Amino acid sequence: MEPLASKIRPKNLDEFVGQEHLVGPKGPLRVAIKEKHLFSFIFWGPPGVGKTTLARIYAKALNADYHELSAVSAGKEDIRAIVESEGALFGPKILFLDEIHRFNKAQQDYLLPAVESGKLTLIGATTENPSFEVIAPLLSRCRVFVMEELKAEEMKKIIVRLPVQAGARYKIPTDALDWVVAMAAGDARQAIAVLENTMQLYGKITTDNLKRTLQSKFLHYDKKGEEHYNTISAFIKSMRASQPDAALYYLARMIESSEDPKFIARRMVIFASEDIGMEDPEALPLANAVFRAVETIGYPEAGINLSHGAIYLSLAPKSKAAYYAYLEAMADAKEHGNLPVPLKIRNAPTKLMKDLQYGEGYEKYTKEDLLPEKLKGRKYWKGRSSKD
Repeated sequence: MEPLASKIRPKNLDEFVGQEHLVGPKGPLRVAIKEKHLFSFIFWGPPGVGKTTLARIYAKALNADYHELSAVSAGKEDIRAIVESEGALFGPKILFLDEIHRFNKAQQDYLLPAVESGKLTLIGATTENPSFEVIAPLLSRCRVFVMEELKAEEMKKIIVRLPVQAGARYKIPTDALDWVVAMAAGDARQAIAVLENTMQLYGKITTDNLKRTLQSKFLHYDKKGEEHYNTISAFIKSMRASQPDAALYYLARMIESSEDPKFIARRMVIFASEDIGMEDPEALPLANAVFRAVETIGYPEAGINLSHGAIYLSLAPKSKAAYYAYLEAMADAKEHGNLPVPLKIRNAPTKLMKDLQYGEGYEKYTKEDLLPEKLKGRKYWKGRSSKD
């Protein structure tokens, strides 16, 4: 039986909710659809925000020979079959590859020639950072569109129109609507699934019935759903609070559920710089070593490496000073744009540049402020003792 979320999937951009930065009046994807511009791209964002839906809308607008695969179960033969198929007489051949991060390097290498030659236009979808999970040659041939978690008002807009779209005669009380929006945490597909199952089980939408449905059907670690984000959040916050026991518990839950060890280790690397920084400069090398270990070892032994790293990061002294310094510098870079670099520290590889005094008077160990004129005196780095 086709799930309700699939039945009511938007067919065009007018029906689509969310991702205004992509499909709003001047959004790049709306413009591409309007102009029928063909190119490969990757959607990067959390589950249930419209990646598959937008891929289908795009392919339909371009009258494409459209194919869908999941990298979890697909392989080289599936790619070959699509590339070699005759396809439609008119229109491009588009492949939507869900969870593209699940393709290993060899599989991605196999995909590359077809994309490079134009035989295949690729639309990838991933919840993981493509910079880490997609090989550089393939990534360079794709534009990356970052998709955002749906806002509460967007979730409500999707949910309140469900009874009409689904042809169902039931009401969603305000308290139940608020509860399911909070529970789904920006994942429209999960919200719709809970509502659908509640109707099937109890015949009426109430907050209590929604809670019963969630407990009976969804009480598990779902690597695409709410618990995925709840558990990694609890893990990070436990390390931040310097509580190794809590961090180990949440780590164990993720390991037991076969969470991707690189997903965990990657966030530990970020934590080492963001939350510890210069307060313990050894934290980042150790976190990087953990990441490298889980890359080469894998489960079950990689759990030991992750545990080692989690304990160290939990016990390490904390300071966000380096992180805040970066944010302040970034704010100035965005606000002021490309301010002129002082002549003394400009590169001077040619005679003309030297004649223009590029690099003139440069002293390696100068105490002179080397910031652009407009920013002289700015202090981003407040010192390692500056704490959150």
